Amino acid sequence: MAAKPFFIVSSGRSGTAMLHKLLSSIENVEMHHEYAVQIVHPLAVRRYLGLAAAHETHRVLAETYGSSIRYSEKEFWGDSSNKLSWLIPDLAALFPDAKFVHLVRDGRKVAGSYFRKLGAECYDDRSSQIFQAFYDDPVSREAPPPEKKYWWPVPRKGASDAQAFRLFDQFERISWHWAEINRVILDSLSRLPQARKTFIRLEDLRSSPETLKALLHFLNLGYRDAHFALLQRPHNVNKPQDTLLSDRERDAFDRIAGTMMTRLGYDAPREYVVNY
Repeated sequence: MAAKPFFIVSSGRSGTAMLHKLLSSIENVEMHHEYAVQIVHPLAVRRYLGLAAAHETHRVLAETYGSSIRYSEKEFWGDSSNKLSWLIPDLAALFPDAKFVHLVRDGRKVAGSYFRKLGAECYDDRSSQIFQAFYDDPVSREAPPPEKKYWWPVPRKGASDAQAFRLFDQFERISWHWAEINRVILDSLSRLPQARKTFIRLEDLRSSPETLKALLHFLNLGYRDAHFALLQRPHNVNKPQDTLLSDRERDAFDRIAGTMMTRLGYDAPREYVVNY
């Protein structure tokens, strides 16, 4: 019998690696972080932009996720990956019993983390220009290689922000990404029954054992106090430091992503600092 799948979707830099480590510690779970990323990442972006059809997407997901789930020796199979955020309808159709966790974090912390810690592989000017040129003319332009730095979405053709995006700097592109990927997640999950989805904020997860208990209950997994202890130390941190956004960055983020911040319940006027 195949394992029961679940998917943790987010913008990235939101605790996906932390949840991967926690859920990997549970005996009956086969847990992954960005499974088959060099295959799935380009596919996800192409799917979002209309460059990959449903039949191709389902075939690739069946050959990767479907095969791994089918051959798993564990009762549960999970992947914690921001790449899947663009593929929720396809995953929901391919795995009709799969559950989805929408994990969010204060967008100011996400944008700052991407910009300062992963800037070389996230919306840098050169890679963004290469990808934009490919999207503008996918017939004549060769697709970029499947490296993370190239495959970050841009607004769809005809979108109201498509022209403005071309003038964005790196931080503005990252801010747009946080708002747009959460918009796509919310829209996709709104079409699924409540029993298949849940929503959690990283800040609540790290501060409240009850939030973690509710998450594990949703996934049909048991809770131990040791699980909560694992959440008290940040993971996937290559630079153990945190810096508040500058005034210019804060203004840019608010202009681009302020509406989504309110929608996700982040109404506090002050940005917090992560202590490592």
